[in-house]
Amino acid sequence: MADAADRSSAAARAAVPAGRTAEIARRLLLGVGGVGLLLVLAAVVAAVAAPWVAPYDPIALNPPARLQGPSLQHWLGTDQYGRDTLSRIVFGGRASLSVAFAATGFALLVGGSLGALAGFYRGVTDALIMRVTDVLLSFPAILLAIALLAFLGSGFVNLVLAIGVVYVGPFARVARAAVMTVREEQFVEASRALGSRDMRVLLGAVLPAAAAPMLVETTLRLAYAILAEASLSFLGLGTQPPAPSWGMMIAEGRRFLALAPWATVAPGLAIMAVVLGFNLLGDGLRDALDPRLRRRR
Repeated sequence: MADAADRSSAAARAAVPAGRTAEIARRLLLGVGGVGLLLVLAAVVAAVAAPWVAPYDPIALNPPARLQGPSLQHWLGTDQYGRDTLSRIVFGGRASLSVAFAATGFALLVGGSLGALAGFYRGVTDALIMRVTDVLLSFPAILLAIALLAFLGSGFVNLVLAIGVVYVGPFARVARAAVMTVREEQFVEASRALGSRDMRVLLGAVLPAAAAPMLVETTLRLAYAILAEASLSFLGLGTQPPAPSWGMMIAEGRRFLALAPWATVAPGLAIMAVVLGFNLLGDGLRDALDPRLRRRR
């Protein structure tokens, strides 16, 4: 009976036209999502290929070249220690993107699981989980992250946990709403009627149908996570020197803003470009996946 239920759920999902994926991809790439995807891919490729892309060692000191302006040797100038700004931005992307992806993945796993359970079972389970998320959402995000880091200490893992815990609440809310929308659909009822257990129904029928809002939320939370990592590094609570980080570069360069603005403006523009990319990608995914928006056009 359970196998029959699985086939029923799979058949319901297969009822979506075969060209739906291609249509979604076309709408995504032809709209603002295509621009966002291009910006995100450029940042990810540069971060992964940093040892080959960066022209200099990002932590090598060169005092004679300190605070030099942009030139053929140093395209974005140098900082107060003579370190190449472009190389530090490229390697700094590794830190920012690594923290953002890890923290968002943690928040998606924990918050998404809690929200799915709350929306599926309702009742006491829903009330208990939602009250916990209400407590998390009652704190300003950056203050909660600072408090967690003050308790846990610095380091990559603690930074990921601090940012991830902040976004557990929003993911739980979105997952709960998506699951509650899907749980009464006919293919879910058919899966139940054929004898599937709750976890099989939830994992095999409900979650795949509720994945679209979670995918959009993930892209948007990645943008917020990059801003959070930059903010914490700016305050000295994130990535620790000498490892480069965009937020820390802005903090170090602000003392020389009048003399060498490139040391602050360049990492700020990097943050803006990547955050814009994730926001545009999220908007594009929302427009491509939402059937109501497609019908209006």
